[in-house]
Amino acid sequence: MPKIKWLGIIKGEPANYQKGELAENAVKMKMPSDMNEMMSKSMIFALPFIILIAVSVFLKVMFSEAFPLNFWFIPIGVVIGILLAVPHELLHAVIFPKNAVAYIGFSKNPPAAMVLASYPMKKGRFILMSLLPLILGIVPIVVFWLAPCQLKELNGLMLGMAAVGLTSPRPDIYNVVQVIKQVPKGCCVQFYGDDTYYIPQ
Repeated sequence: MPKIKWLGIIKGEPANYQKGELAENAVKMKMPSDMNEMMSKSMIFALPFIILIAVSVFLKVMFSEAFPLNFWFIPIGVVIGILLAVPHELLHAVIFPKNAVAYIGFSKNPPAAMVLASYPMKKGRFILMSLLPLILGIVPIVVFWLAPCQLKELNGLMLGMAAVGLTSPRPDIYNVVQVIKQVPKGCCVQFYGDDTYYIPQ
């Protein structure tokens, strides 16, 4: 587990906190030039989860003896999902190697929680680091599937939490897809500044 430092509101450029030692043979990956482009290109990865949620609601309504949702609790679940932004970033952070320093804070533009670290990780470990926060969406959707229809408030909460937990990691999924496509087997991956690199071994 790395050393984790809490920044609060991030002062200056977030990229300043991603300036570790970069190997001379590091290869810069082809990635979006800024966060706005990243959010735009990653939207497609939210679509399968939106379909999953819609199908889950349809099936639960169809096979329940009574209507299984209290709609007033869905926005409450959404708010809870948003408030889990820091645990989301912690789940990223704990996967970094023990010699790394991971900074967690909030950026103003765009408004978002983020973890900032610059340390080489094996390709598989990088993928795990990127995808681990999906658990914050997987657990609620599974609870939604399994909860009795009579627990309408719980079902509403879980649906709202699942909607946020499954769709908010779409930039992380985009990163994973690019790593799978661009990074040769056995290489390490490292954030550095605003960019992502792979390091041939």
